[in-house]
Amino acid sequence: MGKKIFVDLTHPFGAEIPRWPYFDKPEIDNTHTMAKGGVLTQSIKCTMHTGTHCDAPRHVMEYEFDGRRARYTHEMPVDAYTGEAVVLKIDIEPWGLITDKHLDAACRACGIDPKELAGKVVCLNTGMHRLSDDSKTYYHYACGTGVESGKWFVKYGVKCVAMDSQALDHPLHTAMGNNGMTRMNLLGATGKTLAEEYKELFGEEAYAKFDKFEYIRIFGQKAYNQLYGDLEDIGVWGTWEPCHKEMLGHGIVGVENLGGDLDKIPAGKWFRFNCFPLRWWMGDGSMARCVAEIDEDLLDKSVPDRTYAYGGTGYGTQEQGGASGLEYMQKLFNRKK
Repeated sequence: MGKKIFVDLTHPFGAEIPRWPYFDKPEIDNTHTMAKGGVLTQSIKCTMHTGTHCDAPRHVMEYEFDGRRARYTHEMPVDAYTGEAVVLKIDIEPWGLITDKHLDAACRACGIDPKELAGKVVCLNTGMHRLSDDSKTYYHYACGTGVESGKWFVKYGVKCVAMDSQALDHPLHTAMGNNGMTRMNLLGATGKTLAEEYKELFGEEAYAKFDKFEYIRIFGQKAYNQLYGDLEDIGVWGTWEPCHKEMLGHGIVGVENLGGDLDKIPAGKWFRFNCFPLRWWMGDGSMARCVAEIDEDLLDKSVPDRTYAYGGTGYGTQEQGGASGLEYMQKLFNRKK
């Protein structure tokens, strides 16, 4: 065994960092400066779900499945987001919905038995971290999980799930689509709503998983209850961020916007995942620094160091550890050609 080294899995933070479509821009100012006060003191105002961050149950629900009031950040165990971990590499097309089948396939591909994941941290490498940018590619058209993935994490007793995308859930399961009290039903690249675009590319039945009333119309109330009924039973909207709620409602915490040198950690190799949110009283989540502690011999040394050409954004060339959002979009919109 080689020596242990630390690998940063966090996107840089700054005022120009990519942020969720209805989040305010971070405000960073100098309270004192060296020239005037002889010290540098800075202030930050931003949403705590900006950049690489943790979610607590209270972020998305009032009650957990055991009936308790959903917990705040300060109520979670100090090691809730930290522990023995493994990367699963998800093979999925652009804007795809990650299901239990994708997770099973990712485990088979790297020789992991899902039963080994009990009490462990699972880091999902979908490749989206390479596309982190203020762009439709990263936010509107990311792949993401849904209710079936959430139930899979619960089934195998996972401790924490860290995702390299804009959120744990698929964009259409969020308010970017037609879900939630804060829903935006955003317009996509073609000028149509994201819902309309998805129906054209993947079909109405595929889209229905993101829309409670469409699902009931097409498949019936009984089918909806079978898939989302446990969520509805605790007073939440089934198709609105269902993976979040399945996980957090069972005490499985989440990390979003994982980044940095994630590609250097090979799938199926065990390491220690270190992630600590602020000890924030009644917080719904927290920005965090995520770091892998891994045997140096296990690293993929063919992967270049990640550089961020535009400060907090992840956009970059392959040599910088980035990828092309344009190529991703072209692949998506040409999927039927």
